[in-house]
Amino acid sequence: MIARRDVLAGLLAALAGPVWADAPAVVPRPPRRPEPGEDRAVNRLIEAAKLSGALAYVVADRATGRVLAARDAGLLLPPASVAKAITTLYALEKLGSSFRFRTRLMRRGAVVNGRLEGDLLLVGGGDPNLDTDTLGDLAAALAATGLRSVAGRFIVCDGALPRLWRVSADQPDHLGYNPAISGLNLNYNRVHFEWKPAGQGWQLAMDARGERFVPPVSGVQVALAAREMPIFSYEGGEPVERWTVAEAALGEGGSRWLPVRRPAPYAGEVFGKLAAAQGVTLPPAEVEPHPPADAVEIVAHEGDDLPKVLADMLRFSTNLTAEVVGLTASGAGSLAGSAAAMTDWARRRFGISARFVDHSGLGAQSVITAEDLVRVMLRAGQARQGEMLAGLMRETGLTDAEGKEMKSSPIRIRAKSGTLNFVSNLAGYVAAPGRDLAFAIIAADPERRAAVPMYEREEPQGGPGWTRRARRLHREMIRRWAEAYL
Repeated sequence: MIARRDVLAGLLAALAGPVWADAPAVVPRPPRRPEPGEDRAVNRLIEAAKLSGALAYVVADRATGRVLAARDAGLLLPPASVAKAITTLYALEKLGSSFRFRTRLMRRGAVVNGRLEGDLLLVGGGDPNLDTDTLGDLAAALAATGLRSVAGRFIVCDGALPRLWRVSADQPDHLGYNPAISGLNLNYNRVHFEWKPAGQGWQLAMDARGERFVPPVSGVQVALAAREMPIFSYEGGEPVERWTVAEAALGEGGSRWLPVRRPAPYAGEVFGKLAAAQGVTLPPAEVEPHPPADAVEIVAHEGDDLPKVLADMLRFSTNLTAEVVGLTASGAGSLAGSAAAMTDWARRRFGISARFVDHSGLGAQSVITAEDLVRVMLRAGQARQGEMLAGLMRETGLTDAEGKEMKSSPIRIRAKSGTLNFVSNLAGYVAAPGRDLAFAIIAADPERRAAVPMYEREEPQGGPGWTRRARRLHREMIRRWAEAYL
């Protein structure tokens, strides 16, 4: 008997064009001719969308692996956040579904009459979802032990993961989706900046707000600048992080989250203020990588189990979560090393040609093919715990020509999207009674993306319209496949 995995490999291998493991992120595009196996109706939809760049797709029967239609299946293009589907599988296999991130309060020395005769330690475990409210609860739990002051030092430990200034260097400084990473993360390593008119000037405020606690922050500061562009500029600094904002851009007031580049001191300051609100006085925070061997745990917070963390990551496309779980899974000391480890694993596990430079898909140097993505979707169930992937993806329904969900349709879609400037991808499953499909769509114009000046990369000229047309095309393609194959 021929094994099912051999059938899948043979069918997809027969489809594939040339694959280069070390191809550049920008792939030259000669004029193309239709290939055998292309869906001509889909090709007409592609032409009508008027997207610059490349459009690659594969759709296959999930049960048999038979490819139903494909176009440019072997073309290496940026995966964007669809890479998080591979990160999900990698984390599940390496860490297991019962894994939880832990954040601990520890002490050195004894507590005498409410005074700790030694050091207090806040020890991060990398939890990507740690927020101000959770730190507030830890502060309350600490106060409940009777501790009121610390004779020694207050130390925050962030060595559970390597310290990363940012995920990708090709993004503007002020974008919160390009965060710093460390073993102690807080509020997705962002600080809340609010500005209000005040007389002839402005009232500026920085805080680490949660739902229940809103501690002010002084370790990250912002000042006005008499300029029009750039709107935000990161000035660095230690121990205080400093931003400037163009006064001409403030309008009538507003708020936004700005990235924090030194997460551990930020978390230490916030915890100190939350502890003070509970009647516990702490010295200023100091940062060290790891707690000493003789430190004793006082209280700990356990995060959600890994499947819940991953489901939220896939739904909200949280880059920090992707990088944290990927780094934790690999145990590597750098993002480049961790991404290389996941690349090697994915190539061995699924037989794909992809190359990753991170775990979130933010870096445009990551490349994958539509064939690779469908191969992963088909083979995910063969990997240990990989069968969980479809259930972790967001579920939606089939849409009509106006883009509205067809409530009466039994067809369900579970997929992960991915968006960068002039990149819009979708990969996953289309399910109907009696038959399921696996699919991948990659729409990308890497050359146009690379040409966008740094100051325009939050919203480049022509970018929103391009993305809207690409997403509409995704919906039209899936509706066409549902009509043709389900």
